[in-house]
Amino acid sequence: MVDLNGWKVILGSGSPRRRELMESLDIDFMVDTDTDFKESFNVHHPDGFVPERMSEGKSHGFHRPLADDEILITADTMVFCGDEMMGKPRDRKDAVRMLRDLSGREHQVITAVTIRTATREKSFSDLTRVWFKELSDSEINYYINNYKPFDKAGAYGCQEWIGAVGISRIEGSFYNVVGFPVHRVWEELMEFIKPDH
Repeated sequence: MVDLNGWKVILGSGSPRRRELMESLDIDFMVDTDTDFKESFNVHHPDGFVPERMSEGKSHGFHRPLADDEILITADTMVFCGDEMMGKPRDRKDAVRMLRDLSGREHQVITAVTIRTATREKSFSDLTRVWFKELSDSEINYYINNYKPFDKAGAYGCQEWIGAVGISRIEGSFYNVVGFPVHRVWEELMEFIKPDH
């Protein structure tokens, strides 16, 4: 495991994908998702800063004060397609609508991350552009029926079947589309744990 100079890292996310990506950094951490933050945003007014606001809200909604040796990491991912900002689908019908909207088009995935200690805080965002081929209704229905992407922004996971058969091009970090820009998380975390901070 990477030496964190005595810091204890808390991942404030229940996403199994973010947990796997954190594990890939060889960092010792614990997961604690207890927060009183309620996610809400206006889908009719797309705003590239919304993911950052959501990530910060999750951080400040953490259920207790942080100890002097703790670092809390929270994140939020959203999909922006045309004039629409897509979070997680409400139900199957909403997931079908989202995937039909993404079909044959380019969209942007923004993941924001907040890293906070008892005395310092920093938020940042990463943007990736993604292109889908034209998706048939049978492909959309197969994916939703078998993968149930109701916990994913834009109703899809690029690491799943729909990504393998449907994504024709990506500009930017693949892991950012998964939901966690680990290259940026690593860089910022290393800054936070420097002895002079």
